[in-house]
Order: sequence, then C-alpha cells, then structure tokens
Amino acid sequence: MTFMPPDYLVFLLAGLGIIGIGLRTGEEVVRIAAAIAGSILLIWGFALTPLPFQLLVEAISIMAVFSVCVRCLRV
Repeated sequence: MTFMPPDYLVFLLAGLGIIGIGLRTGEEVVRIAAAIAGSILLIWGFALTPLPFQLLVEAISIMAVFSVCVRCLRV
C-alpha cells in the first residue's frame, strides 16, 4: 500500500515552490510567469483544503489586517 498525500498539499507545495523558484530568477518575464502560475496553484490548493483550515487561515489574515488598520487610524 502506498501513501498518497492529499491533493491540496500537492497544490499548495507546488505553488510555494514555483513562487520560490520565480523569486530566485533574475529574468523579469520568468519571475512574473512564476508568480502567476504559483498564485493559481496556491488558490487552487486553498480551495481544496478542509473547511477548518480555511477558517483558521481566514481568521489569522483578518487579525493581521485589523492590526494594520488600527495602526493607520492612530496616526
């Protein structure tokens, strides 16, 4: 019996890997293409993740944005 990783992990890791490769290249066209392809894979992988993981990521991102907005209001 072979172990098969969940589909969403494959897409998330592939997206992160492509973005990482794109950041290390010096050519601008390759960098933009890698960013677009990596973003598509990240979105696809995130859409396939279980709901509790999606809610956790959403809560963390809302807290991060909220702290930035509160700092802007104080200035």
